[in-house]
Amino acid sequence: MTIKFARTVHPGEYLREEFLVPLGMSPGALAKKLNLPRTRIERIVREEVAVTPDTALRLARFFGMSPQFWMSFQTAFDIETTERDIAAALQAIIPLEGGPMAA
Repeated sequence: MTIKFARTVHPGEYLREEFLVPLGMSPGALAKKLNLPRTRIERIVREEVAVTPDTALRLARFFGMSPQFWMSFQTAFDIETTERDIAAALQAIIPLEGGPMAA
């Protein structure tokens, strides 16, 4: 599943706005249900840290989703933000012609 937004969205924002706010649940309460330190979920929803495989598995179990959803979300965010950050360096790379992936 490809996740594409009009702007880059951190998985923590999505977790906060689409799950915690509608449920009236605090990050600390979610952390308790996931058997995680409160600070881990707090830092994710403040968009300070990434969703790890461990957290993705726990979120998936709790919300009845796949861990791949959370990991794909995080990967899409990481790729988009990194691509923007290194755009000039990427433009300087000359693609290999006739390589194994050439059409």
